[in-house]
Amino acid sequence: MTIKRVPITRQGYRDLMSELTRLKRVDRVQVIKAIEEARSHGDLTENAEYDAAKEKQALVEGKIRDIESRLTHSEIIDTKNLPSDRVVFGLMVLLENLDTGKQVQYEIVGPDESDVKQGKISSSSPVGRALIGKKVDDEVSVRAPGGIRNFQVIRISLPQ
Repeated sequence: MTIKRVPITRQGYRDLMSELTRLKRVDRVQVIKAIEEARSHGDLTENAEYDAAKEKQALVEGKIRDIESRLTHSEIIDTKNLPSDRVVFGLMVLLENLDTGKQVQYEIVGPDESDVKQGKISSSSPVGRALIGKKVDDEVSVRAPGGIRNFQVIRISLPQ
């Protein structure tokens, strides 16, 4: 069985590692202390603090397992030597919405680090897939939930 590798930027990998470290060294320790504190209050059968702490422990442990799995399946893509004449994974792209005239800038990243509010879209999203391989001045039509959106590639650059 071949493990499917998921692309990730070096910064995205660092961010996941940082979150994992925080979960293990801070959140996990806090939950263990909360469980110990709740146990010290006696009868656990009707102890709401104990139940809440155990529930939080399950959430923290689930997040740890999820991030460890994502890191295991990640493949860091080195974005330093990327061509900037066309849209590829790891680059920034400035688009103009041809229907509204508004401009928007996205960084093309892996699915584990996409965050539209931060201007990071997954290379496997409809917009990301449509942009891969495009050059400056190319037009792109993307089928979105609200209908077809038309963009023009204005600029392609390395992330800051």
